[in-house]
Amino acid sequence: MAESHRPAATGSGSGSGSAGVRTASRPARYTVLSLPADGRRPSESGLVAGPFEAGGRAVSAALLTGVPGFADGPFTVDGRTAVGEVTLHNRDELHAALAAAGRPAEPGTPDGELLLRCWLALGPEGLRAADGMFTLAVLDGPDLVLVRDHTGARTAFHCRTRDGGWAVSSSLRALRRRPDVDTGLDLAAVRSFLTFAYLPGTETLLRGVSELLPGKVTRLGADGSVRIEEFWEPQARTLDRTDDQYASGLRELLERAVARRLPDGQDVAVLLSGGVDSSLVTALAARLHDRPVHTYSISFGNELPNELGYSGLVAAHCGTRHRVLTVPGEQVAARLADTVALLDGPVGDPLTVPNLMLAEAVAGDGLSVSLNGEGGDPVFGGPKNLAMLVFELLRDDPSEQARADAYLHTYRKCWEDLPVLLTGEALAELDALGPAAHPRRHVAPYLTDRRMPSLLDQLLHCNLRTKGAHHILTKVERLTASQGVQGRSPLFDRQVVEHAFATPPALKLRATEEKWILKEAVRDLLPDTVTYRPKSGMRVPVQQWLRGPLSELTGDLLLGAGARARGLFRADTVETWMRGGGLLLPRQGGKLWLLLTLELWLRAYDL
Repeated sequence: MAESHRPAATGSGSGSGSAGVRTASRPARYTVLSLPADGRRPSESGLVAGPFEAGGRAVSAALLTGVPGFADGPFTVDGRTAVGEVTLHNRDELHAALAAAGRPAEPGTPDGELLLRCWLALGPEGLRAADGMFTLAVLDGPDLVLVRDHTGARTAFHCRTRDGGWAVSSSLRALRRRPDVDTGLDLAAVRSFLTFAYLPGTETLLRGVSELLPGKVTRLGADGSVRIEEFWEPQARTLDRTDDQYASGLRELLERAVARRLPDGQDVAVLLSGGVDSSLVTALAARLHDRPVHTYSISFGNELPNELGYSGLVAAHCGTRHRVLTVPGEQVAARLADTVALLDGPVGDPLTVPNLMLAEAVAGDGLSVSLNGEGGDPVFGGPKNLAMLVFELLRDDPSEQARADAYLHTYRKCWEDLPVLLTGEALAELDALGPAAHPRRHVAPYLTDRRMPSLLDQLLHCNLRTKGAHHILTKVERLTASQGVQGRSPLFDRQVVEHAFATPPALKLRATEEKWILKEAVRDLLPDTVTYRPKSGMRVPVQQWLRGPLSELTGDLLLGAGARARGLFRADTVETWMRGGGLLLPRQGGKLWLLLTLELWLRAYDL
């Protein structure tokens, strides 16, 4: 796994409500181990404090200095000790709230300690008020309390230890390597990955290891109990506003979200694809920042459809320092295994290596903060929702299961191929798990949530809580953190999301215009040719890679002795796909790409 020892700043941004305090962060993640009172262990590698005692139990806290991240701690407040990865964007507001509650904090209080103080003094409201990216692990009496931020920009994992304690870490690899944790491959999670191209809920590919949910407080009891409490969830509500007022309100929030994420006194990077989402972030950063804005785009060669003309137009319009990185297939082949190993779960997204190369370019230019346009589609309604809206108009089966199954179809991955892809043994094992382990369980609750009266808002809520939290944001965080860079996503800002769900569905999808309200809010910032052009996306040459520089690796891995011994996939189906049979979808990543990235990840984790 790649390491970065260049410290990156994690204090507030330069926007409204920021105190401008910056603290150096260690290039590390964290782990916490809760042990029975008679189960003390010697200090482990990377231990910086502990063990701590509470409720007759011992708890160790460690910073994993060999694993890139932004861990800090431990810090103790009112007898509670915590470690975490915390970056706050609204320190001034949180300090004011603590002062009003009679619990003021020192101005230089680190972000992690400030968040802990907010929780202890204000409860769930203190967490709800925090604007930032965070996971926090707190020893609270005999329990371990885990917090994940509103939309899931950072994450962590937990499992039981062999002797009845809890192991918690922001690194899945750290849990896999623990000698006191019994785990192996979770076959139900394999099926979920093949269905979604990521893991959309609490499950991981490690049996018995769970991921935190965003916007939740998870309390791990000494008795083995797990209690999850919600501190934030977007709500669909109606405001008495005109269309112009909805647009102007959104514009104000977008400006605030971008301003808060700009680094104090430093240049900033923006990953610019040329689409409206990254373009509006670029335009706002250029307008609001008092330092140069550097933009970065990807090219796979001039022979493929691309958006370089649009990204170049935006860069020139906004006056940024623009770079285009060319990514040859040979580079993808050479770096794919190492890139996959950086992730806590495989991602069937062919842009992982290019994303890592972008993070390297940003770090190489001496920048520590990179903004992106992620979030526009899941928050404001991109084209992926149209298929479900058409289904709803035409379906004859009114059941909730039919809607959930239709949603799985829209992913267009390997779900329909499972009967011919998985071996008979694997299929039999999955059948024995029953319907409770079916992939639809990850999406059905969102698609029937009566708190979201419109289907469009249900779809957006589902996208936000599954793909947003468990694919988009975690991928950004892991790849940028590996280079000591903080990847920040203004369109996933809590208040921006709240405004989106308070906006009538007809303003998010107006006739055939997707994300209408978002475009309306920023139409003065960009040329109309950028704002109102049809969404095309970047053409990633997956099939060319698989038939070219990745062909030998794909065959060796998927048809080799290791894969055959694992017994997941039928070799005849894999061979058919490698010959070009079956449907490969270039934009979605392709079925073979899913299998290849899964195999590489399993090998990286010794599964």
